[in-house]
Parts: sequence; structure tokens; C-alpha cells
Amino acid sequence: MFQFLHIFVLWLVLPSALCANLHCYYSPILEKKEKFKLIVTECPPDELCFKADGRYGNHSALTARGCMAKKDCSQVDEIRLKGTVYTMSYACCDGPYCNSCLVTTASLLTITMTLVTGAVMAGNL
Repeated sequence: MFQFLHIFVLWLVLPSALCANLHCYYSPILEKKEKFKLIVTECPPDELCFKADGRYGNHSALTARGCMAKKDCSQVDEIRLKGTVYTMSYACCDGPYCNSCLVTTASLLTITMTLVTGAVMAGNL
């Protein structure tokens, strides 16, 4: 029986020791003005790091970080916090600790590339 217990424990522990699971930062849903020391977490297999942005109208008010299943990335949903409904959008990344800073959105990248292209064509760069 004791030998079976050893095999069972190794069966549970060994896969996570052999796999290089993604390390990400975690923080609960917080108001942007609140300070929180980020916690390092190890994502389960087949999950990516995410950073969430909670908006109230045009105002970015909430943030969160953690791990998320790849199929759930890029989702947008509504949450209620302290009586206010926020629109939470989630952006995933697949590098170690990649959710540490602001997420570059596709629209921001498009605007930046448009400005750079315009400056190059005008001969300013």
C-alpha cells in the first residue's frame, strides 16, 4: 500500500516538475489607483498569461492579471463591483511574465504604425 502511495504522488507531482509551465503575474480585480504587489503564479498546462482592463464608459478603472485558458482569451464580459457595472476585456500573451506591464492593443499598434508611416512619407524621420 505504501508503495502505491509513492507511485500515486509521483504521478501527480512529476508532470508539473517535468513540464515548463508558463509563469505569470497574478493580481485580483482592483481599482487602477490601488497598489498591489504582483504575485508570481505558475499557469496550468494549456493556459496563457492575461491582463484585464475594466472600463466604465471611456474610463479605464479596473485591472487584473493571471492565467486563462487560450480559448477564453480576447473575451469581453460585464462584471458588477460595488454596485457599478464594468466592461472587462482580457488580452493574453504567451511569454514568461508577459502580463507585467500595459498590454499593447491592436488599435494602439495601428495608430502608432500609421503615425510612423506618415512621418516617414513626409520625410520627418
